[in-house]
Amino acid sequence: MRRIADIGAAVIGTGFIGTVHVEALRRIGVQVRGVLGSTPERGQARADALGVPRAYASLDALLADPAVEVVHVTSPNDLHLPHARAILAARRHVVCEKPLAMDATESRELVELAAGSGLINAVNFNIRYYPLNQHAHDVVTAGEIGDVRLVTGRYFQDWLLLDSDWNWRLQPERGGRLRAVGDIGSHWLDLVTFVTGRRIVAVMAELSTFIGARREPTGPVETFSTEVAAETVAREIATEDTAVILLRFENGARGAVSISQISAGRKNSLQYEIDGSRSSVAWDSEQPDQVWFGHRERPNEILLKNPALMSPAGRAAAALPGGHVEGFGDTFGAHFRAIYADVAAGAPAAHPSYPTFADGHDEMLVNDAIAESDRAGHWVDVVRDAPIAVTSEA
Repeated sequence: MRRIADIGAAVIGTGFIGTVHVEALRRIGVQVRGVLGSTPERGQARADALGVPRAYASLDALLADPAVEVVHVTSPNDLHLPHARAILAARRHVVCEKPLAMDATESRELVELAAGSGLINAVNFNIRYYPLNQHAHDVVTAGEIGDVRLVTGRYFQDWLLLDSDWNWRLQPERGGRLRAVGDIGSHWLDLVTFVTGRRIVAVMAELSTFIGARREPTGPVETFSTEVAAETVAREIATEDTAVILLRFENGARGAVSISQISAGRKNSLQYEIDGSRSSVAWDSEQPDQVWFGHRERPNEILLKNPALMSPAGRAAAALPGGHVEGFGDTFGAHFRAIYADVAAGAPAAHPSYPTFADGHDEMLVNDAIAESDRAGHWVDVVRDAPIAVTSEA
């Protein structure tokens, strides 16, 4: 097997998340060959700031570089399909940010292309890779909490609280028709699906837009920026600020989640609780190094992250010993280590441990059902299409 240090990668996108990808790749030893920015000038400026060897002038230039074997897509959502399609056609492995595409029609196309290519394909649902979420998955899968009955939680942020807050995600033509759900709700929905091992089969959703008009800056804006632009243009907003969603899971379990990007004081608060027939498990992203286990007839427990006390998957995701907190940026490294093990091996594992395009597509099917439920005002089943036929290019 090849060494990860011999693998070259490039990152499309030089904003907040693109920068996190670059830094995480370096930490696990991958050679970041270059970046592609929204403009050649922006790409060069960010390459200089990050110490990256090259800023590509175009996607064609990136894909013409023989040193690049893996491409990370962190561009706006409307570019995920054309970027990933071109990367696969160029016979490069691809890691794509979530949501995988603008809708399930697009994501299905990407699953079909990836399945026929034989290439590694992954979606960056990095929150799975907090070590204690990997451990919780193993605990639930082993039946230690009994039958899963109720799944509840939230994902709250405040970075779009004010009418002067702006980002491309507010534009449906760039981010998709679901904003809060697509941007952060997709993480929560994927995470609880992963931890429980059970898919969502029906939803009842209400989406709300409290800030009906915003002030769009006339110049570029960084994600999470708190600066108020001097020159703005009034824009009507058609995407949701909040969502409340009831859930039905395939084993008969029920659930509920609240999602918000306008909750003052909440910077990045993801919480879940999974109640089983014997015990419960709960986790909070603002205290990521501890997981709570609830019991009826004995004291409750709090497990502090400690590789010596966790399941094999939890240990694999942990890069630091007990007592050393691992946070958001560390999850990218854990996720990428799993992906690049397959890259080093030369092909996807029979059952990849990381989320693939198929997982990203399933989440898009859930999102489409959420949008339809809000429109129709009633429960909507998640319609899963026929299995995708694999036609190898070999």
